[in-house]
Amino acid sequence: MVKRLFDIVAAAVGLLLLTPVFAAAACSVYCADPGPVLYRARRSGVGGRLFTMYKFRTMRVAPQQGSVITAHRDPRVFFAGRVLRALKIDELPQLWNVLLGDMSIVGPRPEDPSIVEQHYGPLGMETLRVSPGLSSPGSLYYYTHGEQHVSADDPVRAYVQGLLPIKLALDLLYVRRHSLAGDLAVIVRTAIVIALIAAGRRRFADPADLPAARQLVASQPEGLVRG
Repeated sequence: MVKRLFDIVAAAVGLLLLTPVFAAAACSVYCADPGPVLYRARRSGVGGRLFTMYKFRTMRVAPQQGSVITAHRDPRVFFAGRVLRALKIDELPQLWNVLLGDMSIVGPRPEDPSIVEQHYGPLGMETLRVSPGLSSPGSLYYYTHGEQHVSADDPVRAYVQGLLPIKLALDLLYVRRHSLAGDLAVIVRTAIVIALIAAGRRRFADPADLPAARQLVASQPEGLVRG
């Protein structure tokens, strides 16, 4: 109840205060590549329930859907989209998802249903016990350490084999230990990381839970990721 109340207040205040940022982002998207300003993505929520997640569009409008994973320097992403993605401004429309109850401010990032269905093991599915969020320990690790390792040749394979196990392990540890104080720590760390990246930082220290996450991956690899 406390977490949901916090989510509602934070999302409502965020939507109100960030209105100028929303307007600027929408204009930059439309000017860079005329078309829909918002991208609607199907994602797996609590218990695997599907919902529509909103983002500012960062890729060119294409007649066919490409890879569900965005590769490092993916040519589909236009320049303004790269800026929005680097500063996580493209994720801000998900504050509306938080108000709707589909998402939380802090929680495991919602995954494409095909990734969940084909690759989540029993422990990976445990991360679907809580509402997905705008940020989490796993998504922060992906943001600071992982995106550059997703090759353009086969981004889904690179993501599933190289990044998803650690990302899920970090989020599983979060799910098992989560608290309001922990959520506030993730929010503060997310704000600091975004500010540092905006200032030009490219290298970050490993998260404190990384050794425990690696141990979990080593001891139960099939429990986290299949295939």
